[in-house]
Amino acid sequence: MCAQEAFQKILVVDDEKVNLDVLAGLLKNDYRVVLAKDGQQALHRLEQAPLPDLILLDVMMPGMDGYQVCKHIKSNPLTRNIPVIFITALAEEKSQISGFDVGAVDYIIKPFSAPIVLARVRNQLEMKRRGDLLEELAIRDALTGIANRRRFDQFLAYEWERSQRYQRPFSLLLVDVDHFKLYNDHYGHGEGDHCLRQVAEAIARAMPRSIDLACRYGGEEFACLLPETSSPGATKVAERILNHVRALAIPHQASLVENHVTVSIGVATLLPKADMAMKKLVELADQNLYQAKHQGRNRVVCGKEESL
Repeated sequence: MCAQEAFQKILVVDDEKVNLDVLAGLLKNDYRVVLAKDGQQALHRLEQAPLPDLILLDVMMPGMDGYQVCKHIKSNPLTRNIPVIFITALAEEKSQISGFDVGAVDYIIKPFSAPIVLARVRNQLEMKRRGDLLEELAIRDALTGIANRRRFDQFLAYEWERSQRYQRPFSLLLVDVDHFKLYNDHYGHGEGDHCLRQVAEAIARAMPRSIDLACRYGGEEFACLLPETSSPGATKVAERILNHVRALAIPHQASLVENHVTVSIGVATLLPKADMAMKKLVELADQNLYQAKHQGRNRVVCGKEESL
């Protein structure tokens, strides 16, 4: 077993305990194994970080069958790239075609051979690892190393829908480096790039929760998405970011605010409703960021928590 495999996670879904036990026993020495006894429990497991690297899915289950579960997985932008292997007693060609049609990458017939299962699991996990490396490059900002605008859009859409479903508050911070054009004009674009990298690192350090996401939103502007976070909680994160950036003490002699780099932050929190557009969250944060700049910059402006 290589070091990479030790951190790979496999979700096994089957309504028969004996099948769960056999597969768990087969995989547990090389992978982190999580079990689900039906489709609903499997989808619930997929809402918990970290996501699995592979799913072994039974077809015949009560309530929601494997084909339906796979459709849900492939319709979600955050889970659609997780490979699904069906493990089932349905050996007919029609059943296998149905499995591939809903997005499965492989199909193993019960009773299965343990060496064959392990070989196919290894192959799929290696392909997933390579795909993840390419995806990581696609959603990372090349300059700062944090998430980019594409990742912001993906994450916002998923967490907005989840916040609607469970009626939990969702917060957004928009962070702008004060007088950054003057910084570039005074110190040069090379130093400007270095400044943005330092600010991005400070923002990331101020957001220790794994469920939160810091992104480069564009230019000198950053965005912080905070699921399941109330207005007071989001304000605390914003104040922490403000202080972290101040603590960098990056000289900014051209600033009209301080003699070091500062940021302005707009905070918005919504309790999403079914008829509410998610762009409302962005609009409110942008309005509050404008107010922070209008009031003198180097500050946080937070609107009240809303459920329009």
